[in-house]
Formats: sequence, C-alpha cells, structure tokens
Amino acid sequence: MRVLLVGLGRWGEKHLRVLAELGVTVWAADVSAERRAWAVSRGLDPARVVADHRAALDVVDAVDVVTPADTHLDVAGAALEVGRHCFVEKPLAVTVEDAQRLAARAARAGRVLQVGHIFRFHPVTLALRAALVAGRIGSVRFATARFSGFKRPRTDVGVTHADAIHYFDLLAFVLDRSPDRVAAVQRDWLGRGLDDMSLTVVHYGDVVAVVEANYFVPGTHRECVVVGERGSLVADYGAGTLTLHAGEHRRGTHGWEAVDAGKETLATTGVEPLRAELAAFLDACAGRSACPVTAEDGVRALQVVEAAAQAARRGESVELRAE
Repeated sequence: MRVLLVGLGRWGEKHLRVLAELGVTVWAADVSAERRAWAVSRGLDPARVVADHRAALDVVDAVDVVTPADTHLDVAGAALEVGRHCFVEKPLAVTVEDAQRLAARAARAGRVLQVGHIFRFHPVTLALRAALVAGRIGSVRFATARFSGFKRPRTDVGVTHADAIHYFDLLAFVLDRSPDRVAAVQRDWLGRGLDDMSLTVVHYGDVVAVVEANYFVPGTHRECVVVGERGSLVADYGAGTLTLHAGEHRRGTHGWEAVDAGKETLATTGVEPLRAELAAFLDACAGRSACPVTAEDGVRALQVVEAAAQAARRGESVELRAE
C-alpha cells in the first residue's frame, strides 16, 4: 500500500510514525519547506516528499489528510476525484454541506472515506461499549462528558468543532443511537470569531448528554460518565481507565436511599488508538473489512456541531432531521 500523508504538523508527525510502523510506503506533502526537511531527516526518501499534494496523487493508493479543517474539502476532494481512498482527520469538513460533498464524491468513486474519530478506537471506549452491551449499569439514563484544558486554541475551527465533536460521535457510537435534538451555550471570550467555550446538551433519543469543551480550565480533562439505573461508568481517557461505580436508589421506610455497592476497575487493554485506527483504514482500503467510521458518521457529528451553533444563537433547542 502506498499512502500519501498530507500535513506534517504535530498530529501529522504521529501519523507518519504509525504509517511507517504499519509497513506502508509513505509519501508526504506539506507546504512548509521546514516540515518537508524534517520528514527527510526522519528517513523519508526526498523523492517522496512534495510541496503540492496533487503532485503525488498518481503514484499512491490512498491519502491520509492531517491538515486544518478548512482545507479538507479541497485536499480530500482532489484525492477522491482521481479515485484514491481517503482518511480525513475530524472534523470531516467545516460545514455539513462540505462534508456531504465529500461523502458524495467517495460514493461516486466507490472509494473508502474514513473519518478520524479516534476515540472509537481507544481501549477505554471498547471496554465502555462492552460494559454497556452487557448491561452492567442497566438502562442508561444520561451522560456527561468533558474535553477541556488550558491550551492554545485552534485557529481553523472553534472548540465545539475541534473538541466537543469527539463526544458527539463517541456517544452515538457507544449508545448506538443517533442524536435528534441539541441545545447549547457558546462564548467567544478571546474575540477571534470562533467559540472557545461551549456547553452542549445532546438528546440521543431518551438519553441526554451534556458535553463541555473549553480552552480555559486548568489541567487536561478527557472524561465521559454514563449513568444508568444500577450505577455509572466513568471513562477517563487521560488516565486510560474505566471504573464501574455500582449503586442505585431504593425507596425505604424513610424515603429514597442511595445504596453504594462499591466500584470496580474494568480492564482496558488494546493497541495504540491511532495504530488501530489507521490499520482499520488500510484493511478497508484492501477490502479486508468495512470502513469503521464512515463519511455518514462524520456528517452526523457535524450536524450536531452546526445545530449547537444555531441553538446558541437562538437561545432555543434545535431538532435534527433524520437522514
């Protein structure tokens, strides 16, 4: 397999390492001469490092797009137009309309278009989904999620696009339900024209999730809590742990009582999420398995992002149309 990696930034560096470990023939493209020189210093053949990604499309089988979101339509679109499989880091595009254009191009070309929602491949997620399927906490009631921390904001999209979207997709995946209604509060405290704090309430049928994302809270927070009738599952993606807190409320002689049944640390074993993700993409390209995160999944996550922005502007919830 010959793969063109487009984008050699911080996350592109990780893609380069993993692709090499997976044994593919890597080409690389970046507009920065400095980043191209860096790739060569890491052992890439200078003949396979280009400034313009279009110059290498004829000699590769697939393209791995790790560039700012506002370039995804052009970069992935060009690759799909000439029949190349594509992996595109999330978000699939900046707008739902652009994401749907990419999905249509992939369908016309009959090529894989996988979206980089990496949380699906995390060992914590695999254990979380297994626990839910096994009914460890009974019927799910609600969920909370937090992706925040004091850091430099992205310049291509706001924090809902960049970070909250992780959980919009993750919760649809682990709950096996599509989002249908969204309410939100967003702020642009830095005055950049992009949200840097957001609180989003997403309805997945009768399960409600509250998702927080911002660039201001001290520390690094990557947590998700799923609450059920017999306990809660606490997924900590930073620590790589999943904890089952068993317990329920029971009506007693003097009213409701909270009965704590203890906690259990569940096993979270698996390979590096990025390695699992890119290996799945290569398998899909080779026809060995189906695409695990489809363009439709990417579109659905962006629909929540756009609905959140609309809800924040209007001050009211927004219904999502069933596709």
